[in-house]
Amino acid sequence: MSAPLHLVHTVEAYNVSHASENKIHDDTVAARLGFSGGLVPGVEVFAYASHLPVRRWGRAFLERGEMTARFGKPVYDGRMATASAVETGDGLALAVDSEGVSCATGEARLPAAAGVLPALADYPYVAPPALDARPPADELSLAEGTVLCSLPGIYDRVRHETYLADVRETLPLYAAEGIAHPGILLRLCNSALRENVLLAPWIHVGSSMRHLSLARVGETLAARCRVVSNYERKGHRLVDMDCLLTANERPVAHVLHTAIYKLRHLSA
Repeated sequence: MSAPLHLVHTVEAYNVSHASENKIHDDTVAARLGFSGGLVPGVEVFAYASHLPVRRWGRAFLERGEMTARFGKPVYDGRMATASAVETGDGLALAVDSEGVSCATGEARLPAAAGVLPALADYPYVAPPALDARPPADELSLAEGTVLCSLPGIYDRVRHETYLADVRETLPLYAAEGIAHPGILLRLCNSALRENVLLAPWIHVGSSMRHLSLARVGETLAARCRVVSNYERKGHRLVDMDCLLTANERPVAHVLHTAIYKLRHLSA
């Protein structure tokens, strides 16, 4: 019996969001909250890990593949992060470690056939409020059933090339075919959250993504989300969002996105 496939991908982590409104990515603020420095966003840790299923299955994974990642410990800017994948019965077991610390775990698989597409009509578009009119993030503004959408934006070539460089992506199909990276798609879920509510420092803690079709440079990307749960865990307040990501209003990914929107460190 042959040994299971084992893939490894090592990058120097980069904090794409160092200037973000979310100060969990700011060295000074993160240090006050007990971290060693500003956190590399979970979206980018997801992006590092996604390199491996795409290496394993190629373009097909970006058309119908599924991936879940859970983030336990931070990855810090400038430190080495190693994503690994071990073949299991029907997919890959994923992990991301940084300097000997387990930071994320997950799974990926490639179904034999594409599943049923979610109906666009089930995900209504509601424009987010003006930034200075956003309500504070709490149990009311993020109540179950609340619709959260991101402003549609054209995904241009500069943004595409910049993101591939930022996440140290080396697979050639993204640049050659102008295909949007899973990380750039997942960022739409964060946009839907921050464009609708005013957040203190917050943390993305996990996502499950099912690819539905390819998104490409030149298309207009957006997220249509709905809050499915708002709850407390270990003193934190969390929100689960059911998100349909679109390119030119065509479904390209379906995501269950989870974030801590109120850290226990900041609770009154």
